[in-house]
Amino acid sequence: MEVTTGWYLVLGALLFVIGGTGLLIRRNPLVMLMCVELMLNGVNLSFVAFSRTLGDVGGQTVVFFVLVVAAAEVVVGLGLVVAILRRQPGTTADDLSALKG
Repeated sequence: MEVTTGWYLVLGALLFVIGGTGLLIRRNPLVMLMCVELMLNGVNLSFVAFSRTLGDVGGQTVVFFVLVVAAAEVVVGLGLVVAILRRQPGTTADDLSALKG
């Protein structure tokens, strides 16, 4: 049995759907950040699969930049969420909307 590009695309779509479902269902900000990361990894897998199939490094370059942005998002977002959850342990995403100012 040969693993083709279709298998990678199905896995990427499955990761994206699981992340999107978790983002819509869960209200914990930490879990929501993890779901966004899961969605980004699903898209990255699709980019790499297409890049490999087409023999072009453009998809891998996009993945590199997506990973850099994701790392920055994790540093800032996770820092803020952990700081808020330390002050109020039962905080949900609905409570965070009050921080708009």
